[in-house]
Amino acid sequence: MKFLKSFGAFWYDFIIGDDWKIAVAVVLSLAILLAAMLSGAFSDTVLTVFGGVLIIVAFSISLAIDVRPKRR
Repeated sequence: MKFLKSFGAFWYDFIIGDDWKIAVAVVLSLAILLAAMLSGAFSDTVLTVFGGVLIIVAFSISLAIDVRPKRR
């Protein structure tokens, strides 16, 4: 049982890490990309560029949230 708990803790720390917002943003971006892929409306090249843009935008939003000045 200790092995399973340690294994789960490793994956939680590996995926979530220090910032849960980045993990959520990546999962949402991949879900949007999967939906676009399954719709079949776009070519592979468009999906590749769209996926890269989604990840960059998601990371940028997460970073902007983290570096904004704190209100007192």
